[in-house]
Amino acid sequence: MAGIAVLVLALLGGIGAWLYARNLDGDLARTDPFAEITGGRPAKTVDGALNILLVGSDSRDPDAPVDTKSQWRADTIIVMHIPADHQEAYLVSIPRDLYVPIPQSAGADCGSGERAKINAAFAFGGLPLAVRTVECFTDVRIDHVMAIDFAGFKQVTDALGGVDLKVERTITSIHKPYRTFTKGTNHMDGAEALDWIRQRKQFPDGDFARMRHQQEFLRALLDKAASTGTLANPKKLNDFLQSVTAAATVDEGFSVTDMAIQFRNLRGQNLTFVTSPNSGSQTINGESVVVSDREKALAMYRAMSADTMADWVKANQPKGTEGG
Repeated sequence: MAGIAVLVLALLGGIGAWLYARNLDGDLARTDPFAEITGGRPAKTVDGALNILLVGSDSRDPDAPVDTKSQWRADTIIVMHIPADHQEAYLVSIPRDLYVPIPQSAGADCGSGERAKINAAFAFGGLPLAVRTVECFTDVRIDHVMAIDFAGFKQVTDALGGVDLKVERTITSIHKPYRTFTKGTNHMDGAEALDWIRQRKQFPDGDFARMRHQQEFLRALLDKAASTGTLANPKKLNDFLQSVTAAATVDEGFSVTDMAIQFRNLRGQNLTFVTSPNSGSQTINGESVVVSDREKALAMYRAMSADTMADWVKANQPKGTEGG
């Protein structure tokens, strides 16, 4: 969400936006997810390229700590890769049930722990262990981290006046108040959109449908945030940006002003959504988990590290799916 706010600021430009962004910087909650990682991190291989870990939590407690062991679990895990030319962005969704080695601690060696679902790393050791786990799995250096609780999704969406989302089949929510989502394009407020992107059991592909809906939601949010109706309405724009800063926690080095300058050429159509290559679900030790396709995943994350994601997508994404 903070990334979307940055993209919107990039569209504004000018000294006024820069000063406003400085104030937003001061309002953001901060944490240092890198301090506990004492060594063995992947090398930074391409100057100018950025890798940002986006984490959405299913915590129901907005005050739950993100930097330590807690009841938080990462419901949404995305590695956002910005190439060195800053002309586009690649958002790689990592299934929350992906079965990966989780180090014993953020400062431990990559091979020190046992395998578990990747979202458990957040509960075991907060953002520091989540970063360590993602870096160990991908061998990609994470430059920045943004964490947002589900309550934040609702506030951000409402600040934009809701979003239009495509519902591919009529379903009834498994959560109170048991909304019915009717097939077709639905205009959803924050509570409705949040409910929709949490559904998975009613779909044949389960959690993969949920990830797909999350991707569609993020694109819809960006398109709405960057629309003339938002940019030309100072109150709506301010409400949106303030809701983002109220909901997001970022690393100490994250700068809204710097990001706005670097991302100034990004637009919604420049986003490519990818799911981390996997072999689907399997039952291991009595638990349903998602198993990584090791060779394909390694190739993709090597491309991310080398800043050649465009070539990887062209060779591996089915035609017509690059945008989501």
